Amino acid sequence: MLAALYLVAFLGAALQFRALIGERGMLPVPRFVAHMPFRRAPGLFHLHYSDRFFALCAWAGCAVAVALLAGADGLLPLWGAMLLWFVPWVLYLSIVNVGQVWYGFGWESLLLEVGFLAVFLAGDDVAPPVLVLFLLRWVLFRVEFGAGLIKLRGDACWRELTCLYFHHETQPMPGPLSWFFHRLPRPLHRVEAAANHVTQLVVPFLLFTPQPVATGAALLMIATQLWLVLSGNFAWLNWLTIVLAVGAVDFTRLFGGAAAPPADLAAPPLWYEVLVVAAAAALVGLSYRPARNLFSRRQLMNVSFDPLRLVNSYGAFGSVSRTRREVVIEGTADAVPRADSVWREYEFKGKPGDVRRRPRQFAPHHLRLDWMMWFAALSPAYARPWFGPFLERLLDGDRDTVRLLHRVPFPAAAPPAYVRAVLYRYEFATWRELRAEGVWWRRTYVREFWPPTRLSSPREPGP
Repeated sequence: MLAALYLVAFLGAALQFRALIGERGMLPVPRFVAHMPFRRAPGLFHLHYSDRFFALCAWAGCAVAVALLAGADGLLPLWGAMLLWFVPWVLYLSIVNVGQVWYGFGWESLLLEVGFLAVFLAGDDVAPPVLVLFLLRWVLFRVEFGAGLIKLRGDACWRELTCLYFHHETQPMPGPLSWFFHRLPRPLHRVEAAANHVTQLVVPFLLFTPQPVATGAALLMIATQLWLVLSGNFAWLNWLTIVLAVGAVDFTRLFGGAAAPPADLAAPPLWYEVLVVAAAAALVGLSYRPARNLFSRRQLMNVSFDPLRLVNSYGAFGSVSRTRREVVIEGTADAVPRADSVWREYEFKGKPGDVRRRPRQFAPHHLRLDWMMWFAALSPAYARPWFGPFLERLLDGDRDTVRLLHRVPFPAAAPPAYVRAVLYRYEFATWRELRAEGVWWRRTYVREFWPPTRLSSPREPGP
C-alpha cells in the first residue's frame, strides 16, 4: 500500500513540476536553492538541478515504487531490501525540500515519516520489529489526536457540532459525492462531527492497548477515513492514514489462523537489531517537540521539526470556512479591453469553475495548482509569490502550464492579449436547480481579484 502511494506521489511530481518549480516555473528551484542553505532543506537538488535531472529523479522514484509493488524487496537480502526502501525516501525528501508552497501539505511530511520507518520493516525473512510497529502507531496517534485537538481549539463550530453544515461545500476540492454529503440532514451532520471527535480524541489512545481492542480502534479509524475518501479529495492523506491503521490490525483474530510467527523466519542479525534500536531511540527523542506541540495552546499543524521530516505535527480544518469563494481566470483576445470585450474562462481540472460541471474524483492524485487556487481565494497575499507568474505563463501560452488545466480557451499559437481574475461566491445548487437547469453550483460575483493584465513586452507576431 505504501509503495502504491509512493508511485502516486512520484508520478504527480513528474507530471507537474515543470510549470510549478522547474527552471521556467512559477517558483523555480534554482532561485530557491540559491537562498536556502543545504542544512535547512537537504536533498539532491542542492548538489545539482536541471529539469532533466528532476525528471530523472521523479521517474526513478516511479520505477522503484513499481519494483516494490511487484515484491522486489522480497527477492533481496535484508540490507538490499532496506536500501531499496531507502531510495524513494531520499528521492521524495529531495523533492519536498525544494517544493516550496506547492509541497507544503501535511501528507508530504506524513509520506516521508512513514516511508522512513518502512525502511526498517524491509525483508520477508525477518519479523518486523515491534519497536517500529509501535512507532507507526505513534505516528497514527499524532495524525488523529493532533487533528482532533486543533479542531477543538480552532473553531467554535466543532464544539457546537455545526462545522459539517459548511465543510462539504467549502472544502478545498469537493468530490463527486460532496454535493450529496452536503445535502444530508443537519442532525446527521451533527452526528458526523460528534463521531469525528470520538475517533480523533478518544480512539487513538486505544491503539496502545492489548488486542483485540487495538484492532477495534484501528478499524474505526479506517471506517472514518473511508468516509472522508467518499466525501472529498484530500490527496493521499486518507489512504496513508489507512495504511497506518492497517498496521495495528490483528488479522489472525479477524480471519483466524495461527497467532505465532511463521517457523521459517530467520533470527534478525545483530547489526539490524542495533540499527533498529538506534533509529527508534533517535525518533523517540525527536518526538519531544511534536508531543509538546499537541498540548500547546498555540498548537501548530502540518509543521516539520527537523529538515529530514522524520517527526512532524499534523492536523487539518482547525477552522472551517462558512462560504466558498473561487478565483475564476479569464482571457480576451482584444488588444485593448473594452466594456463589450469577450472574456473566456479557463477551466481547472479539479477546482470548481463551470457551474454545470460535476466535481470529480482525483485523490489520491494531488492537483497542486487547483489546491493553491483555493488558498488564493482565502488569502490573496498568500498567493502573491506565484499568482502573477502563473498569469504571465498563461499570457505566454506556456505549454507546461496549460497542461495543468482542463480547458484552455485559446490555442497555443494565439494566447490571450489580456488575462484577469474575478472572485465569485460558489454555493451548491439545490436539488430543484440541479434537475431543472443541470447545474451543480450557483455563483455570485464578489469583486475583481486581479485587474486585466498583459505582458510588458509584446510578443513577436507568429508566422
